[in-house]
Formats: sequence, C-alpha cells, structure tokens
Amino acid sequence: MLEIEINGNKVEVAEGSTVMQAAEKAGTFIPHFCYHKKLSIAANCRMCLVDVEKMPKPVPACATPVTQGMVVRTQADMRAERNASVHAAQGVIVRTQANRALKAQKAVMEFLLINHPLDCPVCDQGGECLLQDLAVGYGGGASRYREEKHVVPPKEVGPLISMQEMSRCIHCTRCVRFGQEIAGVMELGMSNRGEHSEIETFVGGTVDSELSGNMIDICPVGALTSKPFRFSARTWELSRRKSISPHDSSGANLIVQIKNDQVVRVVPFENEAVNECWIADRDRFSYEALGSAERLAAPMIKQGGQWYEVDWQTALEYVAGGLHRIKAQRGAQTIGALVSPHSTVEELYLAGALIRGLDSQNIDYRLRHQDFTHPEGIRWLGLPVAALSHLSGALIVGSNLRKDHPLFAQRIRQAARRGAAVAVVTSKALFKSRDAWAMPVQAGMIGEAGQWGQLLADVAAAIAADMGVDAPAAGEVTAEAQAVAAALMTGERRAILLGNSAAHHPDATGLLALAQWIGEYTGATVGYLTEAANTVGAQCVQALPEPGGLNAGQMLDGGLKAALLLNCEPGPDTAGRALYGCDMVVTLSPFKTNPDVSDVLLPIAPFTETSGTFINAEGRVQSFHAVVKPFGQARPAWKVLRVLADMLGVAQEPFENSQQVLARVFGSAQITEVAPEYLSNHTTAPVAPMAADAVVAPVGIYQLDGIVRRAPALQMTADGREGVAP
Repeated sequence: MLEIEINGNKVEVAEGSTVMQAAEKAGTFIPHFCYHKKLSIAANCRMCLVDVEKMPKPVPACATPVTQGMVVRTQADMRAERNASVHAAQGVIVRTQANRALKAQKAVMEFLLINHPLDCPVCDQGGECLLQDLAVGYGGGASRYREEKHVVPPKEVGPLISMQEMSRCIHCTRCVRFGQEIAGVMELGMSNRGEHSEIETFVGGTVDSELSGNMIDICPVGALTSKPFRFSARTWELSRRKSISPHDSSGANLIVQIKNDQVVRVVPFENEAVNECWIADRDRFSYEALGSAERLAAPMIKQGGQWYEVDWQTALEYVAGGLHRIKAQRGAQTIGALVSPHSTVEELYLAGALIRGLDSQNIDYRLRHQDFTHPEGIRWLGLPVAALSHLSGALIVGSNLRKDHPLFAQRIRQAARRGAAVAVVTSKALFKSRDAWAMPVQAGMIGEAGQWGQLLADVAAAIAADMGVDAPAAGEVTAEAQAVAAALMTGERRAILLGNSAAHHPDATGLLALAQWIGEYTGATVGYLTEAANTVGAQCVQALPEPGGLNAGQMLDGGLKAALLLNCEPGPDTAGRALYGCDMVVTLSPFKTNPDVSDVLLPIAPFTETSGTFINAEGRVQSFHAVVKPFGQARPAWKVLRVLADMLGVAQEPFENSQQVLARVFGSAQITEVAPEYLSNHTTAPVAPMAADAVVAPVGIYQLDGIVRRAPALQMTADGREGVAP
C-alpha cells in the first residue's frame, strides 16, 4: 500500500493504482470522459488533468500511477488563491500553481465544445449527459470560437443504435474500446485525423454484437443513442424500478424505466457478482414486445372454430369443468402441464401443485430436451458466475457460448484475454469459426452432435495416456484431443461447461458422465451453463415428473388428453403431432399464441407486470416486483393457478402474495441462494456407447422465449434474421 495526498487529504491505495482510482477511493471527483473502470486507459479526452507536485505540467489522472508521498491537486486550492489575491493587492508578485488543474480542465472543456452543437434541448441524451453536466462546472459562459463548426454526417448501423447525430461525438473512444475488449469484436473505429476524426463502422457495415447496446450506456454524450427509445421520453419524466432479466440464466439485474405506466427503456443495474455493469441486447430491447399488438387483453374461449372474449369467471369455470370431465372419463394420468423455465419459481411451484393435486405426475420444464433421465441433484453452473472471469482453463461442450449466454461469454472472454486457455467440443453450426466466438480459442474439436461423445472420449483417452490410468471409454489420442486436454490442464482454476445443446442432447447423461471423469482427473469443476432464466428454479420446485409420470417428450408424443401450457409455444410440427389430439388445451401466456391447438387462452402478466423469483445458473435467488400495471385483463400467473386449483378442489394454502408462495417453497421469503447441498452435477450413470445419429437443433439468440421473439428491433438484427429454431 502507498500513501498519497489528494487535496490535502491522506489516502492509502494499492501499488499500481492510478491517481483516478485513488481519488475514487478518497471520494474526490475528477472530471473525465474517456475513462471507464471496465475499459483500458486511453487518456485521450484530457479532461482529468490534475496538478501533481514536482511535475512540470498537469497530467491525466487516469493514466498516472501513484507513487509514495505523491501530492495531488484536482481542483483550485481556495486558501492559496485567497493568499495570492491578498499579496497581489499589496503589490507582491506570488507564483502559484494551486489552480493549474482547474485551468487545464477548463481549457480542455473549451476545446471539446468548439465543434459540439448547441442542441441540448433536442438531444436524446439531455438530462443524463456527462458533457452537459461538466460544461456547467468547467465551461465558459460564451465561446471564443467564431469559425464554422465541423459537421459529421449521420450513419446507419442497424436497428438498435442510432448514430444520426455524430457531430456530438467527442472522440473519447469508449465505444471502440468496448467493442475490442468487452464484446470481442471491433465494429467501430476512428477514421481520419484531427477535427476530421469520425467514429464509424468499417466499409459501411452494421453493429451486430449481442452486447452492442452497452455502447449507448457508456457514450458520455448524445452521439450513440437507443434507436427504439429515440424521442420517446425525457429522462426526468421516467420512473425507475429494479427487476431481473427473464431470458438467459445469467440473472442480469435491470433498471426498468416507465412513462405513463408503460415500459419505455431498460438499462443495467450494476451488480458486480452477476452482470457487472453490462446487459445483453435481448435484456435491453425485448421490452418492445410488452406493448406489441400480439398481447392478449382478455380470456378467450374457442367455440365452433371461432374465438370469443369472456370474463375470467367464465373462462376458469370452463377450464375447471373440462379438466374434471377429462379426469373422470380419461383418468388423471391423461392431464399434464408443459411449463417454460422462463416462468417464475412461484408459477412453476403452483403449476406442479395443481397437476399433482389432480393425481397426475405429468409436468415437465424440459421442453427442448431429448434425454429425460431424472437428475440426481439440481444441475447448475458448478461455480459462482464471477469466477468465470478468473478461470485459467475452460472446456466448453455443445454451446454457441457467445449467443446462448452473452454475459457468461463476456466473462470468459476477459479470462482468455488474461491468458486463460479456452477449448471447445461442439458442432460447426455452433462454432462456425474462431473469429465468430470473439475470443481466443486455443483448441477445438468440431463434429456433429452424434460425434460429441466420441470426441470427449478422445480427450479422456489423451488425459488417461498422460496420467497412466485407464480411459473410461474407447478413444483415440489425436493431436486435437491432446491440445484440448492441455488447455484444460492449464493453471489452477479450470471448468468444464456443458452448454444448451449438450443439455438437449439425446445422450446428455453420457456426455455428463464423460465430462465428470475428465473433471476428476484434471481438477476441473463440471457445470451446466443452463438454458433459461429459471432452469435451476424449475428443478428446485420439482417441475419434473415423478416415477410413473410422463415427461415432456412423452407428453408431446400424444400422451395427453388435457394440456396446460405455461409460457410455452410448441412449434407447428410438435403441436400437430401431439396437441391436436387433446380434448382440451389451455394456454397461459401474455400473448395470443397457440391459437390452432388451444381451446382456452388465459392472459397472464409478463415479468414487468408481476412479482416473482428467478434463480440463475449459480443458484442465486433473486426476487422482483411488478413495475407497471397488468395489460388489459391480464393477471399474474401464480394467482390464476391458485384460483384454478381452488375451483378444482385442490387443497392448498390461501396464498395472498408471491412472497408467501416463495416462503412455502424454501421456508423463507428472504432466501438469497439455494443451499449448496442441493446443487449437484454428479451422475452415477456409466459411460456407454452413444448414438452416432443424434441431432440437436440450435436455438437462435432471439428465439429463446416468447418475449424476444416478439421484439421488432431484435428481429431486424443480423442474428434475428438468421432463421427461426423450434
């Protein structure tokens, strides 16, 4: 630790820290534009110039390392100024450097404002603009610049980011560095020199990164703004509420911004242990779907092939009567529920309680799985989310990591930039190329899904040969297998991460068994990246069939006569094969979906209109509240399921709010994490020959759930146009 003095105050900071970091620790604000705590140091805006004793001129605080005994002034020393004024009045000349920092900062601000347009009243950044704020403290009352201002033409870079007002750009290069360092793709760069410098894409391309919206957040001026949000509201008109992302398993923390009881913008809420200060584009822009024309405003019943709106009492009585009749005529085991892992803990628990209260065990959240072996524990990430940033070696199996889990990929990318060895076993459709993963990949074994078992067996054989032990399965010690094994045995913190396609694989248990053997002999943790916002939560509440019950595959093969669909939308082929044969299909969804196969549509509230809980991949329990009123006659799904259970005579507690349901599940509504003893990726299944003809359909980044599928801006991106997966 080193001790320095900032504006007369002593502060201790770690060796290697910068003056900017020392000032932050001391609670002293230094104006800046290009500096960002998550990005590399550029020191090109010069706004953070400070006066350091014994240095001949002001230096940038962001790029100046501290030294023992350093004396720093970040602002004018008012006492020295008063003394200088007194001496000047007495005719005594006093040389003072006390205000060098402030003079330098004001001079930099004057240069920054030379070409900047004076259009704050019409700028979308107005009210939350860093340049606007600092210009008040460090800008002059009038400009001395009389020449013609430089104007930058607008640029078209895609449906998410607006670059229509690039004359506002101050060339801080935050967006450029974000692309290089965080997103892993340099999509923006600076061309030309001097006042003719411009931020633009290469050869007129678009910005297609799945993390691109974060550039809007880090832009300190109004150069990069949100195209869907553009001109929708002023920042001071917005109410702000915390929430949790309902999409992938990272559990990103959000700030949902509301105007006139409508969601108009979503930005990240900083949580270093989960999403740091970033969110994926599907977390940021999917809110558009919440106001789409496809929202279901009232319960609907199909009669004679026609849909009719009815009140809730009529709809629920119709459903209860139908289920009673089917149970009596067909038996309880012909009733089942297909539930989405994007539903909340409370919704999944009550759906299971309803089905089991009808003496059926037919409930499953594994809608895309092909291996329905009952897990021996709750499948999870295997390590804390934050630990992904500090891995020294990682093997990714069956995952399109960058698109399936953008925030996890970002953390592993940072580890790779620091020297971590990343290896992959996946298919060409998921990997495409090393550049497509936007991170250094040291070794890879590419094959179709039916070959993954053999490829892992080859890796195991290479490890066994190196350690002099028996391999768990017949494998060939190839150069590629040796490279993957070497990458996995790098450093001390290693992980084997099974992706969505590995979980959906027909031989998912066999892949886990091989990964488990490799992990045991390399010291690597084994975990699942997990697909959805609440995959872990679905396991916690046992949204799985007990012995004798039908799994999702069996239910979708025609095993049901009555089906409840909670937040799920079976594809047309699946629906034609199974659900058309049902006597009753009840869809609970915020949207008008499954109209061909459903008999009843019940409008339920999405995550912004209900309270609930998601459990992310590491087992972190995160509850949230509704941020706006439900649309039309939509109701929280947990309330609908509770009332329906009462009408069906299913015994249950009289839950009055979602916290009571959560307390019923875990014993307390204040729980913050799943008990470690319940989390396990262990399997006792032996390693066995695997099907060489296995097929796993990858899921597009913007096809994951019903909300992102209905977000217009996301569907207009390059990823959104690639195709629709089931």
